[in-house]
Amino acid sequence: MSVSLTFLGGAREVTGSCILVQADRNRFLVDCGMFQGGSESDRKNQRRMPVPPSSVDFVLSTHAHIDHSGLLPKFVRDGFRGPVYCTPATGDLLKVMLPDAGHIQEKEAEWENRKREHGGKGPVVPLYTEADALAVSPRLRTVRYEKAFEPAPGISAAFLDAGHILGSAIVAVTVRDGGREKRLVFSGDLGHRGLPIVRDPTPVRRADALVIESTYGNRVHKGMEDTVEEFVHAVNDTLRRKGGNVIIPAFAVGRAQDILYLLADLTRQGRISGVTVYIDSPLAAEATRITLRHPECFDEATKEVFAWREAHPEALKVVLTENSEDSRALNSLRGGAVIMAGSGMCEAGRVKHHLKHNLWRKECSVVIVGFQAQGTLGRKIVDGAKMVKVFGEDVAVAADIYTIGGLSAHADREDLLAWAGGYEAPPGTVLVAHGEESVSVEFAGTLRSRLGWRADVPVPGTPVTV
Repeated sequence: MSVSLTFLGGAREVTGSCILVQADRNRFLVDCGMFQGGSESDRKNQRRMPVPPSSVDFVLSTHAHIDHSGLLPKFVRDGFRGPVYCTPATGDLLKVMLPDAGHIQEKEAEWENRKREHGGKGPVVPLYTEADALAVSPRLRTVRYEKAFEPAPGISAAFLDAGHILGSAIVAVTVRDGGREKRLVFSGDLGHRGLPIVRDPTPVRRADALVIESTYGNRVHKGMEDTVEEFVHAVNDTLRRKGGNVIIPAFAVGRAQDILYLLADLTRQGRISGVTVYIDSPLAAEATRITLRHPECFDEATKEVFAWREAHPEALKVVLTENSEDSRALNSLRGGAVIMAGSGMCEAGRVKHHLKHNLWRKECSVVIVGFQAQGTLGRKIVDGAKMVKVFGEDVAVAADIYTIGGLSAHADREDLLAWAGGYEAPPGTVLVAHGEESVSVEFAGTLRSRLGWRADVPVPGTPVTV
């Protein structure tokens, strides 16, 4: 029985996760993600799939983050007509996240075309439109955690809780041919143990071939206790002592809800008080509503905090901006506000406006709570740039910058090793993906030295027989 994996993205890089799986009788994708960060990503997003989309039988989606799902609209537009399998929470999130991404693509094309017209250049077209994204919804097929299903003859699969964001999944696939079978496990993005809201990743005992992520495979996150202390200091020092604003570039799905949970819990404990949180992201607001509709994904601590928040709505003031006018009005706030806005890597969306108005002010703070890919504005800020360009203008970085890794939704090195340590025997093939090249190479070495696994880092576009 022949099974091969070809990494079309997410190998020796963090974004663009997409794995083409070819078995004797079937061809399918695990994820169909967008590349993010710089002009090279734009080129990769525009390129054609190496196989006709119409020849792909189905897609297994690990979770709704755009770097794992963001090219589904283009894939469907280009001819894919099969089902996209995912968990119920992921399905609900995709129905709002993908149209939002399409809307952003259209608006950015409009903005670019205004510049090009002034320069006498021809127009560009968006990568895909909101209408293209809406066409994905009829293809979604949701399956709850741990329920086995058969996406095609000879293939069975199940989603296991990955503990990364709401609805995120590890995908376990068994390919059968006659009396032979191979069990493939795709970790997707694994969560950091103890992360708010979601449960910890589900242990997996057996795999013939494993694809494991390595985003933070070379480092250990700060402990949650220290993370919370730093977050409390950032909020209280900025709002109370310096009188500025706290800007949080938040991934609309996952991190925004984690921050709300943390603020509610800290208010409940009396460690912060009188805080007004502005959620300047229609997508984050909708994702929060979706989160509350899926308590089956919550851990016990989250159920307790959300129950307290519902009983004490006045304790933490949360303001949702309804339109662009409300968003622009926040630019006049000189202090006293916690403003969460997308995008999480500061590449698009409303957070860029808030950075433009607050980044140069020494009384303000920017709290980075998620991974920043190479080439993104967020990465430049984290790496200590003294001056950055925002909407083509030079903006000084005078605000305090806090990088709070303990709130990352990604497993760190020890989390990854703990999850890998749950296997009863080493998988026959171990492929380390979803990490910057140096990180993936280092983590593969860690798996070899610590667990005795034969781990390799795949080459993008080169099939690996498993």
